[in-house]
Amino acid sequence: DRDGHIDAAEWEDAIEHALANKLADRAAKRELQSKAAIKEIEEFTAEFRTAAKQCFELIDKDGGGTLDKEEIVRAVKEEPKVISFLKTCGDENLSFLLHPPRLAKALEILDTD
Repeated sequence: DRDGHIDAAEWEDAIEHALANKLADRAAKRELQSKAAIKEIEEFTAEFRTAAKQCFELIDKDGGGTLDKEEIVRAVKEEPKVISFLKTCGDENLSFLLHPPRLAKALEILDTD
């Protein structure tokens, strides 16, 4: 009311306005973070799938489209990219391909058809 004093109602109005601005800023920041997270997940997914495909191709030396025990055993001994991928892929059964005593069981679990 421009009387030179700020009464409780004016104070509350100013606080509500400030709060609305802060909440809008936080919502905008969350939106940007969400978009960045989605982009990061999409990029990671594409990179992971590419690495998995390359790994399969490195193991499948005869190009037959299937991995047999001999190809896997050779690859986990000779192919650094295959070894690295299997160690870090996050799937216990794929990691077991690195351990010959567990190889037969891992193949049994992974071969679903």
